[in-house]
Amino acid sequence: MEFKDIIFYLIASLILVSGLLAVTSRQIFRSAIYLLFSMMGVAALYFWLQFEFIAAVQIVVYVGGIVVLIIFSIFLTHRVGSDLPEPTYKRSLFAGLASLFAFLLFWSVIKRNEFYGDQPIGELSVHRIGEEMLNYNQGGFVLPFEVVSILLLAAMIGCIVIAMKTNPVKN
Repeated sequence: MEFKDIIFYLIASLILVSGLLAVTSRQIFRSAIYLLFSMMGVAALYFWLQFEFIAAVQIVVYVGGIVVLIIFSIFLTHRVGSDLPEPTYKRSLFAGLASLFAFLLFWSVIKRNEFYGDQPIGELSVHRIGEEMLNYNQGGFVLPFEVVSILLLAAMIGCIVIAMKTNPVKN
């Protein structure tokens, strides 16, 4: 096993373990911190693949935008150390089935499409990426750019919902 393989497995294990801890932790602040580590692991994977621009976008949009908004909304609720309620059986079953469905969907897409890693990908300069982001013709990235803005809007709405005052749960 080469050194690059060891680095990949370390980054992949960081992403998987912190993502699993983010989903299963019952303390909301710890879940947000685990999500932060998972997103930073994805950025590290992009850096490892030498896609520096995408790694920087990952850090700015997801880590700098969404995770920081979530952490600020947690601080606004004044429930930093409180435990989240345990999920019901129906919710756990639904989450498991949704995860299985997503896994099977991704697996079928990967098996149906052939991905070639040795094809030339063209010029990878920031100027070229900027031109493609503003291009609305075939191969342009205006639509994904707008989807990212909708994602940030949804994250802000979710943070507002988290920060809203709720009645305390009676035990």
